[in-house]
Amino acid sequence: MNILNLLFTKDGLTYQIAKNKSIVEEKSYFKDEESPENLIADQLDEVLIKQRFDEIHVISALNHFTLMPEGFSEHETGFDLIAFNAPVDKEKEELMLSINEKFKVQFYYTFPKNFYKKIKDLALPVNFNFSGEKFLNSIQNKNNKEIHINLYHNQCEFFAIDQKKIILYNNLDVNSEVDFLYFIMFTLSKIGFGINETHFFAYGETTENETFISELQKFVKNLKIVYDNIPNKNFILN
Repeated sequence: MNILNLLFTKDGLTYQIAKNKSIVEEKSYFKDEESPENLIADQLDEVLIKQRFDEIHVISALNHFTLMPEGFSEHETGFDLIAFNAPVDKEKEELMLSINEKFKVQFYYTFPKNFYKKIKDLALPVNFNFSGEKFLNSIQNKNNKEIHINLYHNQCEFFAIDQKKIILYNNLDVNSEVDFLYFIMFTLSKIGFGINETHFFAYGETTENETFISELQKFVKNLKIVYDNIPNKNFILN
């Protein structure tokens, strides 16, 4: 079985092609100031026609989202709820829902309609999910107060968990590893998590963000690197 895994991040696209559970190809594209405007859309077009796929799995880490308790059913308010966190454009964004039964929460998130249509037009089985839901489902929660941080290229998402209850989730687009540290330490002060009593766990692009990791280690005493992305092994896609 040939499966195409797609991860959409801030100005980025990572794809994996898996055959019988083995990753046979993986590549990432990221826009910068010199990139053509349609870089991600054009690369998506190329990936979708690489070969005949049996299934497509799509993960969105784009930071248009809101977190609600499981069972919330006023789906028509999804766009309005997301708009409290980020500007939304109903004409260009598809409203999506991902439910996490493990922690009894659900995510409303939006996904670009042009990408959505390109993928759906292939008429293949497709599974869409939000990175926060997949990340949360991968967390092994043991201690009282925990911060779980998943690092990307110029982006990070993190959960604050206390007594197996989600206290906060955020997904940040930043260009500086110092900003990562500032946002997380600021969050600790606001939610009353003491540095010495909180256990930190890092995942994803930990090597790419080594400055952030080394700076964080200066402030906290309980930090564990759970997963470090290496070629053909991406935390969110695997």
